[in-house]
Amino acid sequence: MEKKVIINIGRQFGSGGKDIALTLGRLMGIPVYDKELIIKAAQDSGFSKELFEHMDEKKNFFSIFNIEAENYVNDNGLFKIQSDAINDIADLGSAIIVGRCSDYILRNRPYCIDLFITAPLEHRIERTVRKEGITPEEAENLILKKDRQREAYYNYYTFGNWGMASNYDFCIDSSLLGIEGTAAVIADYVKRRMDRKEGE
Repeated sequence: MEKKVIINIGRQFGSGGKDIALTLGRLMGIPVYDKELIIKAAQDSGFSKELFEHMDEKKNFFSIFNIEAENYVNDNGLFKIQSDAINDIADLGSAIIVGRCSDYILRNRPYCIDLFITAPLEHRIERTVRKEGITPEEAENLILKKDRQREAYYNYYTFGNWGMASNYDFCIDSSLLGIEGTAAVIADYVKRRMDRKEGE
């Protein structure tokens, strides 16, 4: 892809956000970053990957002691390290970044497009049952827990409202068109947005 664009994707748990991001990346020829951000942040900081996985999109409200680094680091410190990693990725070129407040972290960059993937709860339960091999009741509990964690994490660091349509450029219900169809619609939207910006 010639024109630089950063696509930030927020998503409800079970909506297929990661799979849509991967499909979108394939359609547009753009690298996708999700768990990769954790690895990069750990490498850049000297802290263990497990430390970042522990706090990934969760607000824990306590400090963590890292023996290897012989240093204390709290959630805010880890967020700063991960934010630096996200900024480094954005400096490199076009990218699709899943979650982790990337829309807020990169809010001052003019070539960002912020998306939010949603789906009805019953659809997300069905998807989670298939993917995780758990009961519908367990799936619903997991979905509600993960969404609460993501909401608390996002709202704490951005002072915004996770999932509120006005925070994003484009919101879409993935249950209507499925993974491939949703990715295709988003790709078309991104192309139109970029063409319009170029013409302004």
